[in-house]
Amino acid sequence: MQGRDLPEQLTAFLARRGRDFIGFRRDLHMHPELAFAEHRTTKRIADHLRGVGLEPRVLPGGTGLVCDIGSGPGPTVALRADIDALPLTDEKDVDYRSTVPGAAHACGHDVHTTVLLATGVFLAQQDRAGALPGRVRLVFQPAEELPGGAVEVVNAGAMEGVDRIFALHCDPRLMAGRVGLRTGGITAACDQLMVRLSGPGGHTARPHLTADLVYAMGKVVTELPAALSRRIDPRAGFSLVWGRISAGSAPNVIPDDAVAEGTVRCLDDEAWHQAPDIVKGLVESVASAYGADAEVTYKRGVPPTINEASSVDVMREAAALALGPEAASPTPQSLGGEDFAWYLEHVPGALARLGTHSPDWDGPMLDLHRGTFDVDERAIGVGTRFLVTTALTSLAADGRTRARDAAEEAVSF
Repeated sequence: MQGRDLPEQLTAFLARRGRDFIGFRRDLHMHPELAFAEHRTTKRIADHLRGVGLEPRVLPGGTGLVCDIGSGPGPTVALRADIDALPLTDEKDVDYRSTVPGAAHACGHDVHTTVLLATGVFLAQQDRAGALPGRVRLVFQPAEELPGGAVEVVNAGAMEGVDRIFALHCDPRLMAGRVGLRTGGITAACDQLMVRLSGPGGHTARPHLTADLVYAMGKVVTELPAALSRRIDPRAGFSLVWGRISAGSAPNVIPDDAVAEGTVRCLDDEAWHQAPDIVKGLVESVASAYGADAEVTYKRGVPPTINEASSVDVMREAAALALGPEAASPTPQSLGGEDFAWYLEHVPGALARLGTHSPDWDGPMLDLHRGTFDVDERAIGVGTRFLVTTALTSLAADGRTRARDAAEEAVSF
């Protein structure tokens, strides 16, 4: 770490380049691209990184990239941003409104991407000055909204040799200038569940000669959530909510097929791993009581994002150094999914919330995944300060740990 010099260097850097990065964000906002189609976005990022002497590597799927900064000894920290947009219409009346019908950066990924780009440009400058105590890997990930991009990054080997990973996500309920931190579960697992019941149908006058699938499905959709609350630790934050039920086409005919679909959300990693077998067993138990055959399709989405304690400590220290002692605040758990969780299955790390709410805005809250979503662009500079300082704090801390471990090992011999 560079002590008092770092904030001054960041201030000078953002004074010189800040408007350029806001322009970059607005360009991405005007040209959103959906999951695994982020070709223009990938090229724009790569061109900027090459322009400061870095060598980005596009992922095998053709979108998204990774880029290493530094080559000397020491630990490696990864920093991740997601680059894809959402399939919805941009409803804002601004100069940088989306020019792509049916696509919009309504979750702040353009901000995440710009913050990471600015962070990479600054850290490349530090590396050239010999002031980078290790290596930094920038991960510009495609397809977070699908999801699936994080798995592609991991399968491409981007986590190999990484000691720790960090990321930011916009939070429109948090004031710009602040970051939200939480140890442990910060976002939930999000899986999809489909239950299909089948059996002999018939006339509603003779239900005893059929498998009454409408009644049986009614039991499944009401009893399954209740049964799960007794089979899974309530502290796991397990939630099953149905979104679609379909059965039959006439009032006096018992159908031979019925379908229910919903989502399963969970804040605990162990419970998430247990969930498919428990859900399938309970569905089959309920359905069999009514003579129905059950087919359960349990589609994995993302694990819960479980922030590792020492990584959160790094972020808390970085927030105080970069933004001031009051900048970090506790953030609540969310039952939304975030595929950053896949990285945490491989290396320790943490996800933080980046405040984007403007103190000058007196309208309704600009919530995520809405066509009206926008940010206070001062958050870009705040995020850059925070992410740079997080990376350098982590490298310094992990470097000290390595040195201590090496010394203890030498003494033991």
